[in-house]
Amino acid sequence: MTTPPEVALREAVESYVDPYLGLELRAAGALRGLNLDAEQLAIALTLGFPARHYRDELAAAIEQRVRPLVGTRSVTIDIDWQIAAHGVQRNLRPIQGIRNIIAIASGKGGVGKSTTAANLALALAYEGAAVGLLDADIYGPSQPLMMGLAGQSPTSPDQRTMIAPVAYDVKVMSVGFLIDAEQPMVWRGPMVTQALVQLLETTRWGELDYLVVDMPPGTGDTQLTLSQRVPVSGAVIVTTPQDIALLDARKGLRMFQKVEVPVLGIVENMSTHVCSNCGHEEHIFGAGGGRRMAEQYGVDLLAELPLDIRIREQADSGRPTVVAEPDSTLGRAYIDLARRTAARLARTALTPAAAFPTITMEDT
Repeated sequence: MTTPPEVALREAVESYVDPYLGLELRAAGALRGLNLDAEQLAIALTLGFPARHYRDELAAAIEQRVRPLVGTRSVTIDIDWQIAAHGVQRNLRPIQGIRNIIAIASGKGGVGKSTTAANLALALAYEGAAVGLLDADIYGPSQPLMMGLAGQSPTSPDQRTMIAPVAYDVKVMSVGFLIDAEQPMVWRGPMVTQALVQLLETTRWGELDYLVVDMPPGTGDTQLTLSQRVPVSGAVIVTTPQDIALLDARKGLRMFQKVEVPVLGIVENMSTHVCSNCGHEEHIFGAGGGRRMAEQYGVDLLAELPLDIRIREQADSGRPTVVAEPDSTLGRAYIDLARRTAARLARTALTPAAAFPTITMEDT
């Protein structure tokens, strides 16, 4: 029996494994329309993550699969996206207007967490999402400088709420806007937590697809309390390859697991260095640590980012890599990270959560 052309075409489309989702489009429920007539094939897809610059790449891959089945007909492929609000910790409610909060965390300082958070936020906006960035590193707020907003301040139309400054289509809030740049924050843990929750709740974020939170480094009381009080949809752990950083990163990952926040994956920063003079590549801080950790805990390795002086220079100048060089190898690495992170979050809604065990007592 000959397979009807529409059935064969649908199978060709739905069996395509999206490289960012790691799933067939069938499992993602992405195909929303397929129409074949004598002159053309029209396909409509909806993704669960932003894809403004990715959709042409995806459309080309789909057309390559269906072209042998349609002969000389023209092929049109329409791709859009719809970003859903994903689940948060059981005892918390999502913040109105913010669909998803993504926490960017590290077990220790100095691993490039803030640079990664800034470029991730910018890359999500680059792909078409509405994005905010909350600098939760009270003791070392760096996002105002990185985002080119140093010296600016939020405005308050009613003395109760604040309107966040905007840089490169990303709304940014930081305690760094509210204090002198050289003023030390000599606050104890409860004061830090209260300040951050207040920054989060009194900022007029508007409608956001993602709020990226640059968490304080470490796994102490402040980080744990924030993880319990802020409704987080997913967390990303940033580490470097050396053993001491990985040891602390494991603690951060376990912390989020304890408070029932899905860990979307691991970013191995400063993974490799390529000499700008001779082109020699060297793993200065070791190799493969992030991948081994991801495999150990059953999470994704979202990116292996290089150690490159341009990343530091661009962040210091207030034009992070995604803004300064979006088409460069470095810029594409961050954009790829954003796609994987958003797709991994979208995947959480497609994977049923494991049931929690029930303990019963029986008479013996």
